[in-house]
Parts: sequence; C-alpha cells; structure tokens
Amino acid sequence: MSDTTRLTQLAQFDATSPLASDDTSVRESALRGMLKGLETPRPVHRRVTDLLGVVLALSARTRRMVMPRVAIDVDVFAPGGRRAVQLHLPPED
Repeated sequence: MSDTTRLTQLAQFDATSPLASDDTSVRESALRGMLKGLETPRPVHRRVTDLLGVVLALSARTRRMVMPRVAIDVDVFAPGGRRAVQLHLPPED
C-alpha cells in the first residue's frame, strides 16, 4: 500500500512568498528587503559553546594530520568459505 498524501500535499502547494509573485515590482521589493537585511551589520554574539565547538573541530583535525595513516584489511567470507565481499579502493598516494 502506498501513501500518496505527501505527494498530494506537494502537488497542492501554493507558494506565498513575495519572491514567487507574478508582479515584478513585488519580487524586486522583496529582493531589496533581503539585500538590505544582509548588508546591515549586526553585532556578533558568540557563545562559549560556539568557541568550544571550534576548538574541538580544530583539535580533531590537527590530531588526524599528526597521527600515522592506518591500513585496514577487510575480509568477509560466505558460509561456504568463498570470499563474499571484494573492495576496490583507489591506490594510495
């Protein structure tokens, strides 16, 4: 059984954004308002959690750069003893 209610809702979707208007002046006015909002400088409020996230990301990246490369061998066998998976990876640099 397929549920087509979401597709039906999508088919009945009516865009109410001024950017979807048929009137050019309405669309241009909406674009001007968006650009004005983007150009207006706003004070940046950084939280401690933002700083912690940056520190953790940089730490993880640095750790990956410093640690030696790891090679992983994967062998998967079927119940009959034959190889079940074969991986083709690009050659290492």
